[in-house]
Amino acid sequence: MQGNDKVIVELNKLLSFELAAMDQYFIHSQMYDDWGLSKLYERISHEFDDEKSHAKALIERILFLEGTPDMVTREPINVGKDVPAMLQSDLDVEFGVGAALKTAIKLCEEVQDYETRTILEKLLEDTEVDHTWWLEKQLGLIEKVGLQNYLQSQME
Repeated sequence: MQGNDKVIVELNKLLSFELAAMDQYFIHSQMYDDWGLSKLYERISHEFDDEKSHAKALIERILFLEGTPDMVTREPINVGKDVPAMLQSDLDVEFGVGAALKTAIKLCEEVQDYETRTILEKLLEDTEVDHTWWLEKQLGLIEKVGLQNYLQSQME
């Protein structure tokens, strides 16, 4: 099915965010594992898998609309040097993804591509209700209980 060219461009922009988020979550998960923070490792590794499924959904939709997925372009990543910086960096990525998703959803509405809009709304729900919420909660916990107590709670 021939898709709207503007929608395909937006889907590729979203793909660049999801691929970057995958890269960033992957390196952060490996850092947590190396530092012995197994609970953070498990959660961020799960986020990596979520981002991979988001990228897959975008690729499938781009192909369905007869576009070409851009697997080269990525938004820049920001690898943190410590746990608070890593969590904040991941939160910043999620804010960027959320904003890009809202832009793409608006475009889909304008061009009456309701199926793509539905797919993107699911990604937005994951981004805002799951990823962003969890990251904000972790940063709040660090503020409330202190970094050392938080880090200790992330070990097994």
